[in-house]
Amino acid sequence: MIEPVSFALRGRNPDVLTCIANLSNDEVFTPPEFANRMLDTLAQAWAESNGGADIWANSSVRFMDPFTKSGVFLREIAKRLIAGLETEIPDLQTRVDHILTQQIFGIGITRLTSLLARRSLYCSKHAKGEYSIASSFQNEDGNIWFERTEHRWIDGKCSFCGAGQNTLDRGYEFETHAYALIHTDDIKARVAELFGGQMQFDVIIGNPPYQLDDGGFGTSAAPIYNKFVEQAKKLEPRFLTMVIPSRWFAGGKGLDDFRESMLSDNRLRSIDDFLSASDVFPGVGLKGGVCYFLWDRDNPGLCKVTTRFQDWPISTTSRPLLEPGADIFIRFNEGVSILKKVIAVESGQSETLTLPDDRRFDRLVSSARLFGFRTFFKGKATKSPGDVLIYQNGGKGYVPRDSVVSGANFIDKWKLFAGYAAPGTGNKDSYPHRIISTPFIGEPGSISSETYLSIGPLETQGEAESVLSYLSCRLVRLLILLHKSSQHVTRKVYTFVPTQDWSKHYTDEELYQKYGISAEEIAFIEKVVRPLSGGNGE
Repeated sequence: MIEPVSFALRGRNPDVLTCIANLSNDEVFTPPEFANRMLDTLAQAWAESNGGADIWANSSVRFMDPFTKSGVFLREIAKRLIAGLETEIPDLQTRVDHILTQQIFGIGITRLTSLLARRSLYCSKHAKGEYSIASSFQNEDGNIWFERTEHRWIDGKCSFCGAGQNTLDRGYEFETHAYALIHTDDIKARVAELFGGQMQFDVIIGNPPYQLDDGGFGTSAAPIYNKFVEQAKKLEPRFLTMVIPSRWFAGGKGLDDFRESMLSDNRLRSIDDFLSASDVFPGVGLKGGVCYFLWDRDNPGLCKVTTRFQDWPISTTSRPLLEPGADIFIRFNEGVSILKKVIAVESGQSETLTLPDDRRFDRLVSSARLFGFRTFFKGKATKSPGDVLIYQNGGKGYVPRDSVVSGANFIDKWKLFAGYAAPGTGNKDSYPHRIISTPFIGEPGSISSETYLSIGPLETQGEAESVLSYLSCRLVRLLILLHKSSQHVTRKVYTFVPTQDWSKHYTDEELYQKYGISAEEIAFIEKVVRPLSGGNGE
């Protein structure tokens, strides 16, 4: 008789939560390794605030994931508590029941994810099922709540999340994506209703839905993660930690108020910033990177900012979230010192990161759609008398001069055209990159569609060539990057760029010397920013 072959991978089965594909833009699952990284940060902060105490050895601490998907945070918390409470509660079943019934809570974001979360935490989709590791629950849901929640439609929009009624008011057989945490006027009362009695959570942790795809197939997706952060703060936990997109650093669509409130909150004690989202969520197309933050209710102070990217050395420093004179969070620690040197030379001071009005390059940059032509506009292929040249998406064309409704002071002047959107790198962030599309000179008698911003007006071709050489310098484009939160290169991203004398050609070596940039800072700049190349608008 042939002996059965032993299973070669016995004891090496992969964690099932590393094998589940993301379901949608809402349901991006957190890898277990990353969840544990966040829990390590939490444990360190707890110890620092509690005389070195171990959070996992505390049987009274309550945790909640208010937008649980795979249940990974709850599962990993349970594993740590089971080990940490062994001395206090020696009997394993008693210990497990205490942890699952008294310490760990979750709110599912859909019916499917609530079942996944229960399976991860209780080893059964039903908390009191045959295979559940808990033995004390009186209901099937345990402490992972999910019930269908409805939007509140007012004039075709949900008053809580902004969803369009024509998109998500679609019948009982479909998920509403009306998330419980943010669809309420009184979150404390709502949580008490969900779990029974007044619930005070010590820790709120998780990975909220990032955006609301309101029928735009990604093109008009509005951020929604900010609403979860704001609601979680209203519950007043001792610690709050979430992983969210990093775009909030500079504000943007629907995020300006959120950015201001976060940057002015000195209880935000650490930010771990990952320049590439794929380093955290493999295969997820999310430009601008992601971060996780730790908010400490009772211990305000400076924020420990850590920047991570692939095999780069990790950069960590404690600093204010909002430097004096800056209206955004400066993402790179090294960028702060470089920017301070530039400001000091241009303004004679380094106390605030503000350029004098007469030294601000952004005053030369137009707003979007300067000449009134949309991105999809196509001019004529041949020129007629009185036409002007238009640089447009995909090439050139011609339009009658009298059809140009604005920007008349630019038409017959020299200027530069710079792309409104930076060149893409697929679904991944990569470094070094160009930061901006290659700018090019626009001769008198030329205009552009909103594909390009205009820089000028300039009096001579020599001035235009000088500005072009300046924008080609890596230092200048680093200053642009410090104010840039997405692929869009708006007028505002030039805020930190100073003007120069436009009678000469510029090189990085000259600028490095002018501003006293150190060898280490130069190495950083050249690691992040690569040379410009290519033709018009490439």
